[in-house]
Amino acid sequence: MLGAITGDITGSAYEAHPVKSKNIELFPDHARFTDDTVLTIAVADAILSGSSYREKILEWGRKYPNAGYGGMFIQYLSSSNPRPYNSFGNGSAMRVSPIGWAFDSEKEVLDQTRRSAEITHNHTEGIKGAQAVALAVFLARKGSSKEDIRTKVRQDFGYDLERNTDSIRPGYSFDVTCQGSVPEAIIAFLDSTDFEDALRNAISLGGDADTQAAITGGIAEAFYGGIPEEMKVKVMGYLDEEMVGIVRRFSSRR
Repeated sequence: MLGAITGDITGSAYEAHPVKSKNIELFPDHARFTDDTVLTIAVADAILSGSSYREKILEWGRKYPNAGYGGMFIQYLSSSNPRPYNSFGNGSAMRVSPIGWAFDSEKEVLDQTRRSAEITHNHTEGIKGAQAVALAVFLARKGSSKEDIRTKVRQDFGYDLERNTDSIRPGYSFDVTCQGSVPEAIIAFLDSTDFEDALRNAISLGGDADTQAAITGGIAEAFYGGIPEEMKVKVMGYLDEEMVGIVRRFSSRR
């Protein structure tokens, strides 16, 4: 899950100021954690505590009300009876990486991902985007090759993963839908040479940089066996004590 958090923080500075280059500073002064980190930690906390995804997403979301949520999710957090709102936004996919780590069969991963997504993103595309990301994390963790991940995700979810970041980048723009951002984030991983390169690929697309880098980073962490130690130390410094506690507990749960 720390890969997703790292992606969020490094991408945060470029969400409102998109770039089309990989030659960027990953931790500029205005980098911070956003809603991607808060809700990724919420999903991990739900898994650790045995609580429902809904309970923990509401708890953590309300604890950090200014993390940069979308308008519909803000209404969800403030409602006395929060209900799913048929979203196909990429919020369902940005928070899901812990599920790819926590469960040991493809069926469990897909089922748990559906549960985590449908509390808000109960549109078919919202669930599909989240499942594609969680499955990619799971496959990467289990040692699948990039080509096997590409083939499996393409076959199961119908995403066009035959493109590359260089061909996507020139015409790509900000898109918060699952169908318009998840495939591109997966491709950013597939095209990468290491964890850092994966983040640079995702941010350089010039889209929803924090969320796409969070998605890419979650998969890349699983595939490359972690993140560089120096980067890990830096990222933990952005988080508060409670967040650090969840990250450490989740990382050492086995």
